[in-house]
Amino acid sequence: MPAPATPERIKDVNERYHDVAAETYDSKWGIDYGDIGEEQVLAKMRKALGAKEVGPFGDSLEIGAGTGYFTLNLLKAGAISNATATDISPGMLKALKENAERLDLKVKTEVTEAESLPFDDQSFDLVFGHAVLHHIPDLAEAFSEFDRVLRPGGRVAFCGEPSRYGDMLAAGPKRAALLTAPLWRRAIGASERDYSEDQADTNGHALETEVDVHAFSPGDLRDFVEAAGFGSVRVKGEELLANMHGWSMRTLEATAVPEEVPWGWRNFAFRSYRALQKVDNAVLEPYLPPQVFYNLVLSGRKPS
Repeated sequence: MPAPATPERIKDVNERYHDVAAETYDSKWGIDYGDIGEEQVLAKMRKALGAKEVGPFGDSLEIGAGTGYFTLNLLKAGAISNATATDISPGMLKALKENAERLDLKVKTEVTEAESLPFDDQSFDLVFGHAVLHHIPDLAEAFSEFDRVLRPGGRVAFCGEPSRYGDMLAAGPKRAALLTAPLWRRAIGASERDYSEDQADTNGHALETEVDVHAFSPGDLRDFVEAAGFGSVRVKGEELLANMHGWSMRTLEATAVPEEVPWGWRNFAFRSYRALQKVDNAVLEPYLPPQVFYNLVLSGRKPS
């Protein structure tokens, strides 16, 4: 039985799990640092900020930067100039620095917790993150820190946060995928993956169920942002069809030996996900309430 979910336990689990996950993180989640990745990141940030263009921002700080998906693509696009990337996981920041070197991009990195940032007051023009708030134990303290390190008029923006309803929605595709997985593996010629070693590994897959702490309603996120003193608060939903499809694909793939999943299948899964993402963007997101979507995006502005 896992230890009680104290803040210390949550942080320890997230650090260990993400250190192990760092090596294969980009391939597992299909993270791209080319034109597609740049387009995806800019679209998410435009949605969060409610703006036609992102930036340009001078000094930026990413919380839970992982391997660099958002920071590096925003640098490539010219949306930010001076980038600082933080994460609780040294392994993730090591992967980020390797990606930055490969792309010839300059990024400062700092291993730190979101609730106690080692930066001076009013150091940044933008504080942002992707799929990170749901890992942070004390969100009120974290948002207080975001406000402290932002300059007057600075923006806070977060994307990819799981909604409570979306979390429930994902359960259906996952169950269906598990039921059909034996037929799917037979069709693509892949063997069933043996998770016995993972279960014995106290730093790997055995911790995966403990790293997510929160799922949000739009009102939850709005309350955290407003309580920290931000104005112009914006909370929107994103991805419904794309995420239902994405969870089906990922669940199927997780049951097979990774090396035996054909490239053709992976290409189909990625392209079909992208197609459904466009349907969500154009047809569903403008008209449905944010709480029905799998992910939430949010932003606020520090008063001048």
